[in-house]
Amino acid sequence: MARYGKKASEKVEKTTHERKKGTLKSGRSGKKVKSRNQAIAIGLNQARREGAKAPPKESSSKRK
Repeated sequence: MARYGKKASEKVEKTTHERKKGTLKSGRSGKKVKSRNQAIAIGLNQARREGAKAPPKESSSKRK
């Protein structure tokens, strides 16, 4: 079974295109996003807020 739904992948695709154009900005600071991984994370976060099928955010302690 797929981990991510179609809506989530569309959201990630949209944010990566925005990053390439240079129009994607981060949350509070409003700085331009330069990192590909950060753009993907922003897209997944937006998809989760809209209720799309995406697994919950990993905690930072799990990644280490």
